Amino acid sequence: MGLPALAAQLIARVDREHPADAVLRAALRSELRLSPAAAATLCRLVFGWFRWRGWFETERPASEQVREAAALAGRFHAAPDSFPPEELMQRAVPGWVREHVTITPGLARWLQTEPTLWLRARPGRGTELAAKLGHCEPAGPGAPAEALAYRGSEDLFRRPEFHAGEFEIQDLHSQAVGWICAPRPGETWWDACAGEGGKTLHLSDLMQNRGLIWASDAAAWRLHRLRLRARRAGVFNYRLAAWDGSERLPTRTRFDGVLVDAPCTNLGTWQRNPHARWTTTPGDVEELAALQRRLLEHAARAVKPGGRLIYAACTLTRDETEAVAEAFAQAHPDWEPLELRDPFTGMTGPRGRLWLDPTARPANGLFLAAWRRPGS
Repeated sequence: MGLPALAAQLIARVDREHPADAVLRAALRSELRLSPAAAATLCRLVFGWFRWRGWFETERPASEQVREAAALAGRFHAAPDSFPPEELMQRAVPGWVREHVTITPGLARWLQTEPTLWLRARPGRGTELAAKLGHCEPAGPGAPAEALAYRGSEDLFRRPEFHAGEFEIQDLHSQAVGWICAPRPGETWWDACAGEGGKTLHLSDLMQNRGLIWASDAAAWRLHRLRLRARRAGVFNYRLAAWDGSERLPTRTRFDGVLVDAPCTNLGTWQRNPHARWTTTPGDVEELAALQRRLLEHAARAVKPGGRLIYAACTLTRDETEAVAEAFAQAHPDWEPLELRDPFTGMTGPRGRLWLDPTARPANGLFLAAWRRPGS
């Protein structure tokens, strides 16, 4: 079976509960015996189909669609200006998205560009890691040497450096969340929506593995993954606790800082996860915005007087970003908005809010808001 036909089979398995990356990972581990080069091509074919789905009729044979998507991707890579901005803005996302996000020519072009793979080396080891892996570039002004763009084609999950905990695969703007939180050694933090722990591990590195981080999530399997990642990374200053987002908090501890990296529609990751463009719905925006407001409200109770509350969401919709921050600000007028500075440009956002623009650098789109609880 050729790779386009194989890609078409895998595409048919993708839905809301089975995203493309999970389907590919499972197939490559259990079913397929492909060379690294063939596996990489298969991944590009699958993701490319979702990235260019708006350009062809889905009634055509699936393998033909895969080939057409690959041809469009090759043309875009070679001559991006051959695609008029109006065409990109119209076809890159479903029509309902334009009711929630302003689709600019730059944003549409970003959506159709293949993503950059970002690495986060352990503290002080960025230069050493880059020499070991090769094909690495520094992130540029404002970013520490630990942030690296990987331009090679090797499967980094197979590298001994990965299994030794020398680096994590983490988007550049996701890393920026940790820099903006700026936890200090010896402090106590809560990563309230920790997921599989990418930001928990970063907070620990920034704290030099000193102090304490509580990490919680509603899904036990994510916390299990976090524990495995922490073991590999040599992180031990953390505790895990399930939390479903309700008023009943997982601990009575009061924290120097609370990070609410809330579940969202992830529009800011649609360059990297193009399948989500076609499985996310307007109802998801409404449902998740309500959840985000509840999470922020409940988690705020755990901030000690004088402590910091950070809200982060890797999405671009107004309902999940500015509207959530505005609702919290109106409900808590005594909480002081914290100045948030873009680590790459040095510019500050208004009213304690900051956008990390995906069109400014090859990374996810992300929104942050921050407050200080009154008292000392």
